[in-house]
Parts: sequence; C-alpha cells; structure tokens
Amino acid sequence: MPFKPNILIFMTDHQRGDTILSDSRCITPNIDRLRKEAVNFNSAFCPAPHCCPARATFFTGLYPTQHGVWNNVNVSNTLSRGLFEGVRTFSEDLAENGYRLYFSGKWHVSAEESPAERGFELLHHPAQYRRYPNRPEYSEWDFYNRQPIDSGDEPRTEGRIVRPGYTQYVQYGISEDPFGDEEVADAAVKKLQELKGEQPFCLFVGPLGPHDPYFVPQRFLDLYEPGSLPLPENFDDPMLDKPVLYRRTRSRYDQLTREEHQESVRRFYAFCSYEDYLFGKVYDALEQSGQKENTLVLYCSDHGDYVGAHGLWAKGLPCFREAYNICCMAAGAGIMHPGRESSAFVSLADWAPTFLELAGIPLSRPFAGRSLLPLLRDETPSGWRKDCFTQTNGNEIYGIQRAVWNQKWKYVFNSFDYDELYDLENDPLEMHNLIYSPHPEQGPYSGVVREMCRRLWQFAHETGDSCVNPYIMTALAPFGPGILQDTLDRF
Repeated sequence: MPFKPNILIFMTDHQRGDTILSDSRCITPNIDRLRKEAVNFNSAFCPAPHCCPARATFFTGLYPTQHGVWNNVNVSNTLSRGLFEGVRTFSEDLAENGYRLYFSGKWHVSAEESPAERGFELLHHPAQYRRYPNRPEYSEWDFYNRQPIDSGDEPRTEGRIVRPGYTQYVQYGISEDPFGDEEVADAAVKKLQELKGEQPFCLFVGPLGPHDPYFVPQRFLDLYEPGSLPLPENFDDPMLDKPVLYRRTRSRYDQLTREEHQESVRRFYAFCSYEDYLFGKVYDALEQSGQKENTLVLYCSDHGDYVGAHGLWAKGLPCFREAYNICCMAAGAGIMHPGRESSAFVSLADWAPTFLELAGIPLSRPFAGRSLLPLLRDETPSGWRKDCFTQTNGNEIYGIQRAVWNQKWKYVFNSFDYDELYDLENDPLEMHNLIYSPHPEQGPYSGVVREMCRRLWQFAHETGDSCVNPYIMTALAPFGPGILQDTLDRF
C-alpha cells in the first residue's frame, strides 16, 4: 500500500503574506521555527479578496466561475449559497481513499452544507459560520435589532469610525480570546493527542483572526512598543488616478488620525502574533504525537488585509497586492531542501490537486490549479504560470472586476469605473495608474493594455467566465473577448 502522509492545514483569515517573511517586523516565533523546515511561497495569491470565494477555491481547486461561490454566502443578497452541483472538494477524495478528516474553525464555503457533508468530522465550528439555510425571512435588518446603533452625536473616541445610523464600529481594542480562536486551536490539539497513527488524517484548523476589528490579548499587544511600526510607504497615496470607489472606501478610514492608523498597524501585527501562538500550540501537539515527520503542514491564509496600504484597511474591491497576497508556507512530508523561499506564482487553487497527488490519488478531473509537488521538491516544473488572475463580482455591494498581472505589468478591468495599469517593476507599491482614462485603447500604453486584455480573456475562456456580454451598456473593457479569435481555433 503506497505511503499516505497526514495533512495539517492552519488557515488564518485576513493575514497578509508579508507578515511571515523572514524580514517581517511581525513577531512570530512559531512561524520562524516552521520556516526552517519549510518552503515559503512569497508570491502566493487568492482568486478573490473575500473569505467565501477564496476558501471555495482552496477546497475545490477551481476559480469562482467554476465552483459558483462569489461572495459572502451568509448574507441575504448573496449571489450564491454554496458550490455548484457536482463540484467536489479535495476532502471528499481523501475520505474515499482511507483518510480520517477533522475540522475545527471557520468553514464559510457554503451556507447549505457544513464540512460534515464534505467528509469532515466536526471538532469545533463557530456559531456565526455554521450551516445557514436559505430562509427568505432573514434580513440584514436583524442587525439593527440586536446591536447598538451609532447615533453620530457622541464625540468620536479612539479607534471609532463614526457611521450614523449603522451599527457601531471600533477599529481596535482588547480581547483575551478574540473570535473564540483559542477554542478552535484547543479542539485541534485535543484531537491530535487522541490520534494513534493507525490511519492517515487531514486536520483543518481555521481561526478567524487576524480579521478586523483588531481586538487582541494584552500580552501580545505588549510585544510591540506604541509607535514602533511605521505606516506603509503608500499610505499617503491620494488615489486621484484610481477608481472613485477606492477613494470612497478609504473616506471612512480618513476619520482616524495618523496615530490611530499607526496603532491599528500595531494591533494587526499583535493579532498575527496571537495566531502564531495558537499555531504553535497545534504544531507542538503534532510533534508530541510522534507524527510530525509523516505530516505535510501548511500555514496559509484565505486573503490579505490592506493594513493601511493606500490608506485602506480590511479587504475589498481595491485591487491591490496587499489584499491578494497570502501566507503560504509548507513543511514536512514531500518537502525537499527546507528553509527556502520560492517566488513562483502560486494560487490557492493549487492546493487541492497537490493534496490529492501527495496522497497518491489520480487527478481524474480538471482543476484551475496545478499540483505544487514539483515546487515542494525543489524541482522546476515545465510551463509554470507566468500570470496571476483574479475573479470577483464584489462583496455585498457588487462590482464586477477582473485583473491579470505578471512580473512586469498589472492590468485591472473595472466594470464600475476606469481601469488600472501598473508598472510593477518601477512601481511595486501601485501608486501610479498609467491609464486613468476613458480611452485606454488609444493611449501610449494601448499595446500593453491589449496584450493584458488578451491574457485576461484567455483565462476567462478557460474557466468559463461569463463576463463577456457584448451589449453596448455592459461591454466596457477597452479590448473585448473577440481579440482571442486570432489565437483560439475553438473560440
């Protein structure tokens, strides 16, 4: 019988990929320990900067056009409640091939199914992310019956963003067990202590931090001196050459003083340190179980957080690297030459086929992602991707947006505003939009825009993206899908 390694996944929520780099200011002793045994993919990205489509991509190896999850599945105006019929998750394949699967933490892939319907035994599932049936009587109006409302009359206190008539929002504070993440980790630790190694396992641990608002235990906040963490270099970007929605999104955060923004950075980093502590508990339990050498350990996140980049926080339609670049570090079984970094473009979609190939399960269906086993083995895979792609139709306030980038150029198609083009070699902080114009097809970068549009539509064709309506009021890209006719015989 072929060897089937265990799989341990620790997926945080909202954690930027640069927080686990070796030169990060973030204090993460357990990640530092893992890094010595791992390969860190520093150019790993999610397909959409929202929990549900990103997590659905992780579990299926497909993009939103293929798996059907576009935004928050638990809101009343959601575009979809769960995965398309017939879409499989890697967990189902593992369960059918001798694995025991355990789930602790955030699911957020479907409101119609829990992880149990996809092969997992539930250890701990936060109440706010449990199965939520499609009840027509549900409404976001319920929030206003349950939570304090911001009147807008009181003087603004530290960290508070005034939103008259909405529920109260404070950017940061103190919580000794934010989101109940301690229970999520402890449930995983308890299961690891029980496992005897008689059957391969897959354990998914999904804490909710460092999601905003940034409420952290005091002892982790104390790791960072007030004022010790600078604001991002692109914090003062006025974004005058970027979509109006970007500036409108940031306008909420403009209420915060510069010192409050800096304190928000401190709280976010403290939250990452707290998640590192929780990961350390789980990693220690794996080591004590005697099964560490037979286990692939993946530390990853579903998407990033702006953390003050361009004056923004959290995540959303502003299509900047900070929201898309994720944590992605793997150690243990299948890793060759540990302690290295890889700059290869990696997608959340790559992990489903990776887990299956690692377990010796034939890849009998198509994936948008590719197995990472060659990169884990420090091999050079043939024809590895040179472009990254995004697919988002917005969150609860919709907005169709697609993007493509490589080492040199990044192009963003915004159906709701003018497009974006960045020269990443000379402008890695994405400060200067080179085509802020209603007619990018006529400007000095028209050749670049045409080529990037061609790549974008090529990927759209391959993934069945229906964002190609030729009607005059919706066909707003500078170069439409018809430019593929020269390169696709089957188009």
